[in-house]
Amino acid sequence: MHEKKAMARGFESKSVQDQQDAATSRELGRKEKVGRDEMERRKQRESLELSRTRIRRELEETGSDRRRQQLRAALEHLEAQLRKIG
Repeated sequence: MHEKKAMARGFESKSVQDQQDAATSRELGRKEKVGRDEMERRKQRESLELSRTRIRRELEETGSDRRRQQLRAALEHLEAQLRKIG
């Protein structure tokens, strides 16, 4: 009888440990996802900023009114995307 109680406690401890391990694993998974999401957001922001710089330079250099209009529209779109990202 005493051995059964000891075995039951052993299984109970194992179950608690498994639950703790699972919780830790879920928490790590969430942190990794946040890390990946943040990295993706930074990459996207950097890409948008580079495009904005290129378009501004092109806007300064072009002599065509039609092209200026297109570039201004593109610049407005990029600015909106950057605001959305934050």
